[in-house]
Amino acid sequence: MEEKDAYAELASIRNLMERSAKFISLSGLSGIMAGIYALLGAGMAYKIVYGRRLDFQFRDFYINDPAVIWKLVWLALAVLVLSLGTGIYLTIRKATKKGENYWNPGSKRMLRSMLFPLVSGGLLILILLSRGLYEIISPVSLIFYGLAIVAASHYTYTDVKWLGIFEVILGLIAAWFPGYGLIFWTIGFGVLHIIYGTIMHFKYDR
Repeated sequence: MEEKDAYAELASIRNLMERSAKFISLSGLSGIMAGIYALLGAGMAYKIVYGRRLDFQFRDFYINDPAVIWKLVWLALAVLVLSLGTGIYLTIRKATKKGENYWNPGSKRMLRSMLFPLVSGGLLILILLSRGLYEIISPVSLIFYGLAIVAASHYTYTDVKWLGIFEVILGLIAAWFPGYGLIFWTIGFGVLHIIYGTIMHFKYDR
């Protein structure tokens, strides 16, 4: 019995150490909602760029229209704010229900690890916007976002790493097919997030 109790105590200590070292309050539902926001944003972006057309021909005439570009920028920022806000709310709610501290060493390490690739990618996107290189913004956003997720996966569920890997792969494919960035952006930020969020929800949230 004493040996069994010792193993149980060691398992409990290990569990506590993992909880303090890793951020495990991520909500799968937040991934689903982020994907839905991205799909809605992509639909609006399609209408802004392509109008009522049903094909995805390479379109470069809108590149010379700053009004269209800034509409897309503000739309992307709105999707980002909604996704972050929903993610923070659902994460705090999940942590509170489980009696866990959502702002712990694990969450701080995770955010720090994401910061460098996210800031670098954001600055590069601003440079591309200023230079008029719009056709590679979508690949860049997917690649740097994927790299940020891979970096963050060391401090949260390891399953998150696969989302990051698929985002990077998708970004590289998008770079090979310029002019179809909206399609790849929709798949990366919309479809992949919904798939990832669904898996995480049924695996960890239930």
